[in-house]
Amino acid sequence: MKKRLTIISALFLTFLFLNFYTLPYYVMKPGMAESLDGIIEVEGGYDEQGELMLTTVRMGEANIISYLMTKINKYYVLEPKEVIRMKNETDEEYQVRQLYYMEDSQENALQVAFKKAGKDINIKMNGIYVLSVRDDMPSSNVLRPGDRIIAIDEHTFDSSLEFTNYIQSKKVGDEIHVTFLRNNKKMTKKIAVDMIPEINKPGIGITLVEDKDVKTKPKVHFNSEKIGGPSAGLMFTLEIYNQLTEEDITKGYKIAGTGTISPDGTVGPIGGIEQKIVAADREGVELFFAPNEQGKKGSNYKMAKKTAKELKSNMKIIPIDSFDDALKYLSSLEKE
Repeated sequence: MKKRLTIISALFLTFLFLNFYTLPYYVMKPGMAESLDGIIEVEGGYDEQGELMLTTVRMGEANIISYLMTKINKYYVLEPKEVIRMKNETDEEYQVRQLYYMEDSQENALQVAFKKAGKDINIKMNGIYVLSVRDDMPSSNVLRPGDRIIAIDEHTFDSSLEFTNYIQSKKVGDEIHVTFLRNNKKMTKKIAVDMIPEINKPGIGITLVEDKDVKTKPKVHFNSEKIGGPSAGLMFTLEIYNQLTEEDITKGYKIAGTGTISPDGTVGPIGGIEQKIVAADREGVELFFAPNEQGKKGSNYKMAKKTAKELKSNMKIIPIDSFDDALKYLSSLEKE
């Protein structure tokens, strides 16, 4: 009996070790493909015969078991923590950053969809949210994640692009006066402009999203608390537009996709495209929109097409560079 208890205890401890001993990696694996009509509701919006779906990946810290799974499952991928997390970023800061990205993608989707549908929308720019600060830049001694920059040299900006262009117009070594809010307290500090090595342009070394209030008529409600990141932007835009307009752009098809959305309707690349193709194929998706990245080598579209071929999927992969590209393709479809 004692020997049996020893064996059981050893097995239990081994199980705990395999499950709870974490490695300096994340494991990325296929997530889900979920219909957007349960996530987005436009008040008084039109119904659709088909489905528009977002796709996700599942991400978690690697333990020994999930590490071994990456050796036998092609679509379970190991990523070093420094690739997923910013330097010195805590779990809480990472989650906050993902939620800010999600909020930003929703606001951009509203802008693009309402403008295309010719509906009322009011946008008030409040400033720039600081998501992270590089510790090798002068701004690291001044700014913190969560600060809201409301002016530079007493200039306010209508978009993050205007903000970035203003700073990049400066020379390395120039000092700018940054006005920002932290815990509702207003401060103005000087920061020296430095060179950002990766882009070879002047900057202050922050990751940012726009802080804006977007009011629409009709109102739009999002139920996306469990989803983070910016990659659902394109599909959010298509779903909002479809509920705003009488003609059903789905034409009865099951349609999924991925890609960020900019206020001008540009669709940008995302991570985990292979895993999202797996998720979409499992759900029987017929059409999948993938960021084309202007046809560059190794684009999301090319990786998506390769993965669909490997899966022997009947799903059609469509290259997209803009929201208008997606609408043009859908308008050419025959009703199913």
